[in-house]
Amino acid sequence: MAGRVLGGWGATVVKIETSATPCPLRTMGPFKDLVPGPDRSAFYTLPNPNKFGLSLNLNKPEAQEVARKLIGWADVVTESYTPGAMKNWGLDYEEARKIKPDIIYYSTCMQGQTGPHRLFRGYGVHMAALAGYYHLTGWPDKDPAGPYGAYTDFIAMLYGEAIVLAALDYRRRTGKGLYIDLSQIEAGLQFLGPVLLDYTTNGRVRSRRGNRDERACPHGAYPCSGEDRWVTITVFNDNAWQRLCHAMGNPEWTRDPRFATFLSRKENEDELDSLIAEWTKNFTPEELVRPAPCLGEHNEYVLKELLKNVR
Repeated sequence: MAGRVLGGWGATVVKIETSATPCPLRTMGPFKDLVPGPDRSAFYTLPNPNKFGLSLNLNKPEAQEVARKLIGWADVVTESYTPGAMKNWGLDYEEARKIKPDIIYYSTCMQGQTGPHRLFRGYGVHMAALAGYYHLTGWPDKDPAGPYGAYTDFIAMLYGEAIVLAALDYRRRTGKGLYIDLSQIEAGLQFLGPVLLDYTTNGRVRSRRGNRDERACPHGAYPCSGEDRWVTITVFNDNAWQRLCHAMGNPEWTRDPRFATFLSRKENEDELDSLIAEWTKNFTPEELVRPAPCLGEHNEYVLKELLKNVR
């Protein structure tokens, strides 16, 4: 992904893989015209536009020599192998800087190049679990659901792009190259800062809580009429709560003091969710987000009412 960004800005980028074991993304869909093929994967195309492609089997000495020539030509070398792989090929940073002293060499792997877990092999889904994302996502009475996809992949790449750009600026100013060691799990932990601080400061261990949010109430997906039909409702302040009550027709329970303020709603969130669900199940999702005769005198956009004056 760092190469993708640089290529988009005009850099000449060469991606090296081997036809013996092609990039796994080539085997993953969606495929053009729904026909699988190594050059038809949108998943592979996404991180690899604006790049030249070169097939080298780096287990062969002749291919290693070609790679050394590329290092002598390049400004930046990026690799994401398990630690030790590049050294086994004679292409690690120490060898690269002999070829080009001011080379910028960017290595990224699961848990960094040093330490007891450096040889841990895996993908972003494994790092998302180890970092704690799976502990935090899902329902409290069920197994972890996990965030979408290889989650820490999407985080680490942002740091990688920024670090490589910073290294290029450093070399422009000093004439010196750099070695960059980016641990995917350490990058991923940056997005869990509040949870980590809450534990280290207050001793609280965050756990799964379904669709709920500590800053909003109600906040959830509520059942509608029909099979597996839902509507999501989020209320961040008391003004929005009053507008939701109005949109629902101000049923008697909305005037209950237990739901009058954000804190009181939070204290009675289970019952509040149950009451809202009893109301929403009488309508289809479409009826709740557009005018519908079934709402009678309260025939209005519920979504519009919720958004008014909400910061």
